[in-house]
Amino acid sequence: MSLFDPLATLDAHGERAVERQSVYVYEAPVRLWHWINAFSILMLALTGYLIGSPLLSMPGEASANFLMGYIRFNHFAAGQILAIALILRIYWVFVGNVDARQIFYVPVWSGRFWKECVHEVRWYAFLISKPKKYVGHKPLAQSAMFLMFTLPLLFMVITGFALYSEGTGRDSWEYSLFGWLFSIWPNSQDVHTFHHLGMWVILVFTMVHIYVAVREDIMSRQSIISSMISGERMFKDLED
Repeated sequence: MSLFDPLATLDAHGERAVERQSVYVYEAPVRLWHWINAFSILMLALTGYLIGSPLLSMPGEASANFLMGYIRFNHFAAGQILAIALILRIYWVFVGNVDARQIFYVPVWSGRFWKECVHEVRWYAFLISKPKKYVGHKPLAQSAMFLMFTLPLLFMVITGFALYSEGTGRDSWEYSLFGWLFSIWPNSQDVHTFHHLGMWVILVFTMVHIYVAVREDIMSRQSIISSMISGERMFKDLED
């Protein structure tokens, strides 16, 4: 979340170094996780919607059709890929750079953080014309990603495996790890409902995320979209 100040770059002797216009921010595992999430969530949303609102009828004999079975299989497979990727991503929080852990916490104790959040709200409301430049996630983006993506993603994994355990049975490892959820909501339909609502939270976040990324690429003079491909955050001008 640190502010980008190219004129304050110092060398090993504490003297002013050459000005930089790019910074390596997102390591390869972080970028890979981002795109695995994108494709997995797309598959999960499409198949999840069809599971919740199944096709009314299929032509021919029922024994000759397994369309909903394939839809459920793809949903379960994408969910397991998403869960494994999340576990590996949590591991990278501890071994990666500082930008790898930003979306897993919000520094609510920092007055400067909230002050910068207010500045970002004014920027997105078109009340100011000049954005601040950050090496990693902006404070407002960090808060939004933690509250509307990281936590909901964890919730979706837990509720998804809990629902899956209904089919695998009480002696399965899925039920051993996630069956406790039915102690909170004994009616599994409640878990289905919350799982469905979680999907919409993530989809709404995704739409806002895409809009903001495109807007920032155009208006803030710094790369957002391409940085999740190359890892480099490019600053297109050196104005303070």
